Amino acid sequence: MRPVHYLGIFIPIAIGLELAHASPVLVFTAAALGVIPTAAVMGEATEHLAAQTGPGIGGFLNVTFGNAPELIIAFFALKEGLHEVVKASIVGSIVGNILLVLGAAMLVGGLGREKQSFNKTAANAQSSMLLLALTALILPAVFQLVHGGGLPEVGDERLDFGSDLEKLSLGVALVLMATYAAGLVFSLKTHRKTFNPFEGQEAEAHGGWSIKRSLIMLAIAALLVGVMSEVLVGSISEASADIGLSEFFVGVFVVAIVGNAAEHWVAVLVAKKDQMDLAVSIAIGSSAQIALFVAPILVLLSFVIGPNPMALVFNGYELGGLVFAVLIANFITQDGESNWFEGVQLLALYLVLGLVFFFA
Repeated sequence: MRPVHYLGIFIPIAIGLELAHASPVLVFTAAALGVIPTAAVMGEATEHLAAQTGPGIGGFLNVTFGNAPELIIAFFALKEGLHEVVKASIVGSIVGNILLVLGAAMLVGGLGREKQSFNKTAANAQSSMLLLALTALILPAVFQLVHGGGLPEVGDERLDFGSDLEKLSLGVALVLMATYAAGLVFSLKTHRKTFNPFEGQEAEAHGGWSIKRSLIMLAIAALLVGVMSEVLVGSISEASADIGLSEFFVGVFVVAIVGNAAEHWVAVLVAKKDQMDLAVSIAIGSSAQIALFVAPILVLLSFVIGPNPMALVFNGYELGGLVFAVLIANFITQDGESNWFEGVQLLALYLVLGLVFFFA
């Protein structure tokens, strides 16, 4: 049992504090700490899976389970009609995975090594999908501006953009989901060997977990992360007010960091072990899944829950963060190599964005 697993005590503590209607800051802190041990378990399970299925499938499974908390958090926010908070968490997840997760992985993995290598073809395919998604997510805002409308303000919670933009957002969501499905066929079937060069290597002979055990542990960890996420939803608004942070900043940074705790842990863990294929697959793949699958799903859900449908129109700060993060992701994966200084540069940009969003 690793020391990090002892933090599991915060899972019942967070639930108890929530039921006792304790201070929102205490509830939020306990729930955030409760995510950490579940992320550690998720990291171990994913590592064992990747050893047998290859980094492509291992990374896909990790981002799928790892993005579940964000979907749960956003579901409850949609139910309350907090559309701008939902969109802020989407942007925060995409930017955080590219700059924070990948940056931390490159920094930690590169320490003591001249460079690390990863599958350039697989990384470029995921980065290209991310660039496609970026274009699709920007165009509804362009439509709004061309027709004389304005972008959302930082302090807004929900805006009614009209039926045309709602229908446009629905169409964009369906196209993105279809593209995501095609991407799965490309990476897991027609070009499986490119994304899974180590397929067929068995880990059980070396003491690794079986695929069945790994999947069970992943499911349990995802369930516990989901419970903690639900507790976070109930405390995040009041906690942000008590701490003195805007809901916009909390949505873009705090929710994204907590919701992505699993990917943060796993990407850094495997990068330290010089498994950069898996680290890059997790970081870039998670951003692509958020943009191509999670965001469209939330648009579809908004038509059946909450006060009105959510239009994919982001504010200016969010659009700027998306553009720079995705362009950097495409640039940094071109050569199939990384080093610790590239990690420092990604983390530095993340800090700069954090400062801008803090003062927004």
